[in-house]
Formats: sequence, C-alpha cells, structure tokens
Amino acid sequence: CVKEVYRTAAKGAKAISFPENPVPLGLPSFHTDHWDPLFSACEDVDIPLTVHFGTSGKAPITAPEAPMAVMTALFGCNSMYATADLLFSPVFHRHPTLKFLLSEGGIGWVPYMLERMDQTWEKHRFYQNINQTVRPSELFSKHLFGCFIEDNFGIKNRHDVGIDNITWEGDYPHSDSNWPNSRKKVHDAMIDVPDDEVEKMVETNARALLHFPRT
Repeated sequence: CVKEVYRTAAKGAKAISFPENPVPLGLPSFHTDHWDPLFSACEDVDIPLTVHFGTSGKAPITAPEAPMAVMTALFGCNSMYATADLLFSPVFHRHPTLKFLLSEGGIGWVPYMLERMDQTWEKHRFYQNINQTVRPSELFSKHLFGCFIEDNFGIKNRHDVGIDNITWEGDYPHSDSNWPNSRKKVHDAMIDVPDDEVEKMVETNARALLHFPRT
C-alpha cells in the first residue's frame, strides 16, 4: 500500500479510496498502529483519503425483508460511524496533517454528532483509553470533510458544520445524482448563501484538498 501511494502520487493521483471501517473486511481497525505507515505516506505526499459510505461492506439494513429504501435512507449513518470511530481513535494524534473526506455521507448530521461527541468526551474520557486533551470537534475541523449531493438542512446549518469542511459532489452517474440539473439544483439551494461561502463549498475547498489548480 505504501509503495502504491508513492507510485500513484507520482502519476498525479489526487485522492486514495479507503474503507470507512476496515474491521468488517477482516482488516485491523483505526485503533491499532497497523495503518500508520500508510497514513504517514499519505501525509508525506499530501493526499487525502476518501471513505465512501458502504465501503466497509456493511450496509445499514434493518431486516432481511426491509426494502432497499431503508438502506438508502440510512447510508449516511455509516459516515457517522466512521466519524466517531476516527475521532476517538489515535489516528489524528499520530498523523497531524492527515485528511479524510466522508464521501457522499451528507453534512446535516455533523452538528449533532460533534455536539454529542464533545459531550461524550467531556463526561467519559477520564476512564477510557482515548485522547484527553483535544475535543473531537476540534479534530473534525482539522481533519474531516463532509461531502453532500443534496442537503438543504446542512446548508442552513453550514456554520455549525464548518464552511471550510464542506464539499459538494455531483454523484453522476448514480441514481442519487441530480444530473443533468445538478448546477441548477445547487444554485437554487444556495440562492441565499453569500457568494464567498458558496465558492468554498462548491469549488475552492475541494481544489485545496485535491490540489486542483485553477485553469
């Protein structure tokens, strides 16, 4: 994996796909040191890891008889799981410049999760083997980035998510995409958002993370 990071970075790779949770795939968790060489290589070449919901191979389905609509509606919960797992792990303390994109997970849930994780940290950290010095919300602002297709609630609460931690995605050609009306849908959803904030969410945050220069 480490060799592949350097090989693909040299060819111009902009990101690396990684499981949202390695454990269901039979791999070591974020709470071990197994991935440290890989994460250090990603820091070295300044490439973010993208964790798309469902990449753990564990879909959020409630019952064998439940329709796929249940799973589709709940997929963002996988991104919530990944967020809590990463923020209570040693990953970002060992790798202070590492970044993760929560691909397609939406952003509306972020303010609640940050509040809940901070409360958990404040009340329960002293008897657990977790970081004792940095709030989860502080780690989120430095290391994690929400990605959304259509999330009006998230847009309204963008400042609680963090303007610098939001990226929009089109999802073409999947069924969640708004193509060929993606641009219009984003325009209409952000009509009351200041231009400088829109620019960050739909363009410049992603440019900075993925090192896409303006042409």
